[in-house]
Amino acid sequence: MISDPKQFTLVIDQGTSSTKVFLFNLSNQVVFKARSKHALHKPKPGYVEADASKIADACTMLIEKACNCASDLNGKIISAGMALQRSTFLFWDKRTIAPLTPALSWQDGRATDIVKELSDQENFIFQKTGAPLNAHFGGPKFAHMVRHDPELAEKVKRGDVFYGTISAYLVHYLTGHPYVDESIASRFTLMDLDTAKWDDHLLSLFNVPEDTLPNLVPSVYPFGFIKSGKNEIPLQVVIGDQQAALLGQGGYVQNAIAMNFGTSGSIQINAGETPAHVNGLISSVLFSDKKKRYYLLEGTINACNSIFYHLEDELNISHKNMLWHERCAETETSGVYVPTAGGLAAPYWKDNYKPISRGYHTDSDNEIIRAAMESIGFLTFDILELAMSHLGKLPKHIFASGGGGRPPLLQFISDLTGVSVSHGAMKDRTALGVHALLIKNYTGEWPETDLISEHHFKPEMSETKKFQKLKIWKNALKDAGIIK
Repeated sequence: MISDPKQFTLVIDQGTSSTKVFLFNLSNQVVFKARSKHALHKPKPGYVEADASKIADACTMLIEKACNCASDLNGKIISAGMALQRSTFLFWDKRTIAPLTPALSWQDGRATDIVKELSDQENFIFQKTGAPLNAHFGGPKFAHMVRHDPELAEKVKRGDVFYGTISAYLVHYLTGHPYVDESIASRFTLMDLDTAKWDDHLLSLFNVPEDTLPNLVPSVYPFGFIKSGKNEIPLQVVIGDQQAALLGQGGYVQNAIAMNFGTSGSIQINAGETPAHVNGLISSVLFSDKKKRYYLLEGTINACNSIFYHLEDELNISHKNMLWHERCAETETSGVYVPTAGGLAAPYWKDNYKPISRGYHTDSDNEIIRAAMESIGFLTFDILELAMSHLGKLPKHIFASGGGGRPPLLQFISDLTGVSVSHGAMKDRTALGVHALLIKNYTGEWPETDLISEHHFKPEMSETKKFQKLKIWKNALKDAGIIK
């Protein structure tokens, strides 16, 4: 089976601002790729929404294109898998599968009222779920949305609606089955991480009726069939996008570590078969099947590529002319920029703090852009420093993936951490991770992952300069009210 060149896997990669579809052959090569963008809406400061119906339509259209391509190649799609953004939530009708609310993006922070009210439960929630009490996650979003929409609250009371991630909605839409996999369910802040079951105490805390939630299943599972024309494709893998990115970088073994930089960023560690609770970092399910469950220790960075989208508006620079990696490659700065759009995730988990952008030698926009880029590197350093309590020491080399993994950023991360960093020639590591799980499901063995580097970076910064820059960063965090 694995040697047949006419058999393909179908992979859907549903992200913050676009959906992509891939066909892989059984030699782990991409034979077809297509993409559809979708808009994010920001009706108020801190509000970030998407239209789930348009995302579903994009998935349907892209799947049809992939099926047509497979047909043109006289091939067959033997299985499908999906990687998805993880903390985007909505309500939809159980019967019609029609969205009843906008999909609140992982960037959406409107549920701060719930977070404040439950602040005394913060440690309990973290110990149970592996996630901090934060407005970006599912429990607070549920409580906020129901509180501010009496009609929705009544539908919840009647048991007419489902609440869940965009992944659960799309699985229901595409297969007719309301499932959520354990890797993404970690983001609900309603699941006991050790048992992978909805927890009664957490449900009560956020006033969530269990019949409102999709059914919890492993990441590798018979989710149902995706129908497209005459095709019926078994959907066998659903997983969080950052989890898939780690697997796509060969992170199959315990303590494997990787970085992924896209709209947001993530530093991921394979924690093995036991959850690793580290304050400031998220512990979740990496992936699971019917026999075993593996865990992820993760530090998320909300403002990665999105920081430059924000600066396009702030500095009145067109998207075409931003080219942040080129600007940063030619610029040095002693300034510091603490991103506020979307709040700070790991390891600080702050949504409300004073903006900091200061210390520049010139009036050039490029200095601000460089300082913004360096903030991603500083946060990466802070996350890795905290992860040391679990790892003991950092590896000599870390692999990075994603479109935001550009040379100036990776060089800066190498300088701060003292670790060599490389970026692979293949950019679609998230999709490759899903394909790897599909192949393992058939053969019982992980496929070999090509980690040939396109760029390789070694530390160049002096210890004195590194110390000075880290001191400026920590002072800025203090002045912003993020740390004491």
